[in-house]
Amino acid sequence: MRFSNLEGIQSFAIVGATGLVGQELLDILCEHKIKFPKLKLLASGNSAGEKVDFAGDEYVVEELTSDSFEGIEVAFFSAPNDVTQKYVPIAIANDCLVIDDSSVFRQKSDVPLVVPEINGSLLKDFNGKIISVPNCTTTPLVLALKCLEDRFGVERVVVSSYQSVSGAGRKAFEELSFQTAALLNGKEAEISAFHHRIAFNCIPEIGEVTENGNTSEEEKVIKETRKILDLPDLNISSTAVRVPTFSGHGLSVNVELNNDFESIEEIRELWDSFPGLKVIDNPSHHIYPTNVECSGSDYTFIGRVRRDSSVKSGLNFWVITDNLRKGAALNALQSLETLYKYRRMS
Repeated sequence: MRFSNLEGIQSFAIVGATGLVGQELLDILCEHKIKFPKLKLLASGNSAGEKVDFAGDEYVVEELTSDSFEGIEVAFFSAPNDVTQKYVPIAIANDCLVIDDSSVFRQKSDVPLVVPEINGSLLKDFNGKIISVPNCTTTPLVLALKCLEDRFGVERVVVSSYQSVSGAGRKAFEELSFQTAALLNGKEAEISAFHHRIAFNCIPEIGEVTENGNTSEEEKVIKETRKILDLPDLNISSTAVRVPTFSGHGLSVNVELNNDFESIEEIRELWDSFPGLKVIDNPSHHIYPTNVECSGSDYTFIGRVRRDSSVKSGLNFWVITDNLRKGAALNALQSLETLYKYRRMS
C-alpha cells in the first residue's frame, strides 16, 4: 500500500515512541519513505532524552507534557489507558487529530473503530477528532469474517487466540527472552510481567477477569467484532491465551454460517480476493501460516481451512497476523491514509 495522501501532513507526534508499537510505526514510515516536516517523539519521563534514528536523522525523545501538542496536526497514541485518558483531551484541545491504539474510546458511539478494508467508508464524512484502532486480535478476526458475512451470513463465532508476548509490551517481550535464557542455563526464571512464568508455558488469562468470567481481552474481541462488522447481536465467544512467542497473534476460529458453501476452494478464493488477506493452505504438505510467515508482513494469513461437519454450514480455520504491524501500527497508518484520501477528494 502507498501512503501518498500522508505527504501533506505537516506535523506528527507519536505518543509512546519508545514502545514496541511506536517503534513499528517508525519502521513503516521509514520503509515507505514518509517524512513529516515536524516529527515529535513523546514518551514518559523515564524515556525522555533517548535518541532515535529515523530515516537518517537523529531525534531526541521528549517527555510527554500538557504542552506537547502545540502546533501538532496528527498524534498517534500507543500508551497505557490512564495516559491516553489524560492527554487525548489535551491533544484535541490543541486541534489535533488523534489516532488511538488504546481501548479507551473503542466503544464510544461517536468514535469510529476502523479496519480500512472493512469500514474505511466511515471516514468519508468524518469531522471528529479521534479514530480508534481495534485490538490486535480483533483485526485479523474481522478481516477473515467480513467476506464470510457478506457472502453467507455469520450465525456464530467461537475464537481462541494464541497471543505473543509483544502484545503485552516491551517489558513482557524482554521477560520471555530473559526467562528462556535463564532456564536453558539451569537458573531460576524471575517473574514480573505476568502472573506466571511465560517461558515454555501458556497462560490462559490476558487482562483482568470480569464479572461474567471472561477476561477484559476476551470482552474486547467480542464487543469490537460486533461494532466493526455492524452486527450488534452476533453470537461470539472468545478465549485468549498468552503463548511464549515474540511476535504474531494466531487465532483458531470456528464459524457457523447462515447459508452453506459449496466447497473449501470457494472459501479460499473468497479470502484470497479480499484486500489484506493471503491464504496459505496445503496441510497435507505441512503448508500453513505460522508466526514466521506473518512476522514483518502487511498481510493477515489464513490456513488449516476445513469444514466443520458437527454443525450445519460449519467452518474451521487458522488466522494469524503480525500484531505490532497490521494489528496496530500499520492499521493506524492505513486509517489515516484513508481519511486524508477522502479529505483530498472532497
